[in-house]
Amino acid sequence: RRIAARAAAQRMAAQLGEAVGETVGYRVRLDSKVSAKTRVEVVTEGLFLRQIQDDPELSGVAAVLFDEFHERNADSDLALALALETRAALRDDLRLLVMSATLDGAGVAALLDAAPLLTSDGRAHPVETRYLGRPDRLEPGVAAAVRQALREEAEGDLLVFLPGTGEIRRTAAALEGGLPETVDLLTLAGELSFADQDRALRAAASGRRKVVLSTAIAETSVTLDGTRIVIDAGLSRRPSFDPATGMSRLETVRVSAAAAEQRRGRAGRTEPGACYRLWDEAETRALPPYADPEILDADLSGLALDLARWGAKDARDLDFLDPPPAAAFNEARGLLERLEALDHEGVLTPHGRALADMPLAPRLAHMILKAAE
Repeated sequence: RRIAARAAAQRMAAQLGEAVGETVGYRVRLDSKVSAKTRVEVVTEGLFLRQIQDDPELSGVAAVLFDEFHERNADSDLALALALETRAALRDDLRLLVMSATLDGAGVAALLDAAPLLTSDGRAHPVETRYLGRPDRLEPGVAAAVRQALREEAEGDLLVFLPGTGEIRRTAAALEGGLPETVDLLTLAGELSFADQDRALRAAASGRRKVVLSTAIAETSVTLDGTRIVIDAGLSRRPSFDPATGMSRLETVRVSAAAAEQRRGRAGRTEPGACYRLWDEAETRALPPYADPEILDADLSGLALDLARWGAKDARDLDFLDPPPAAAFNEARGLLERLEALDHEGVLTPHGRALADMPLAPRLAHMILKAAE
């Protein structure tokens, strides 16, 4: 989310004709650009959770806007639940706005006390969809699709969706030496340096084209100027709870129909485009409509720790769009008791507060603190 936060702030500041850090600023892990003039601050969900835990009244904040809520990660679900409680108990003047390009808004509107539902069709150019079938091997198949798109489409940059950085590296290797001299090969992923991320986000130089190999971070929020061709491998990485280890692990899964449509729409942001899908057309009908919310299938120990720090012993005390499963939540609280983060009454201990202050999963934070002893 750091890339999306920085890109959103940069876009809004540019629309005002200002530099980032004036009216519009941002805060992300290890970086921030704000000033006394800042009125709009773009933050990641993790930093917002820290902010509201440290200051439940959200002093000086008039409104909180939750963007791209359809991604439904556990942090955003928890952040909205805490903001709702702040509004109900402490700040009846706090304005809350939830935004999404694909989420069914009726459920969210009901959660927000029958809030008005505003719809904008936006502006989208036509995108031609071409199905290439599923390749025997992912990376060579994606590389072949890139070369085909460059031959068939004489203009425009390419945005290629791959599930993770390993696939990005292998696809880049498969393309090495096989691209025209006027084409630049770039990558976009969360762990890259800010300079490398900015290179991928910038428009290509005059007379050149670029191919950007990206994880799902470019699916929403981020606009890559000049993109009119999308190649979609149809896969993404999602966290899934592993009972054997008691922690979440990343799993490669098929994208949802909503995510596939979001990716396709990247090709039609500024002009007509084309989307190459690496599966058969009939498979599109079998895609799940939406991805399952992370809160239903993830390690909940971090969420349980955050709730204990908030003062809530039970997730049912707060309003969630999808409440955490009771069995998984109870298991998470049991783990926190074994880690000495909660006492037998379910109250946060000093050790638990130290765990909550560390930007790590509770097990890993506990291990580090014990190692220091």
